[in-house]
Amino acid sequence: MRKPPRTPAQEIIAHADSSLLEIIDLVLNKGVTLQGEVILGVAGVDLIYLRLNALLCAADKVLPPGGRK
Repeated sequence: MRKPPRTPAQEIIAHADSSLLEIIDLVLNKGVTLQGEVILGVAGVDLIYLRLNALLCAADKVLPPGGRK
């Protein structure tokens, strides 16, 4: 019985050179910013507006050298 052909996504994953640990290390060293907005409304009237910002990086990238004094 033959295997079904791989999808493009499966091909990318099969030939990936980076492990999950390497990706997490890169994100923590470089940092990543996540931003989002949520607007809740009824009948075309905006009632609640939320703006969300998050920064994900290693602590040594944010703190000054030598830490707190």
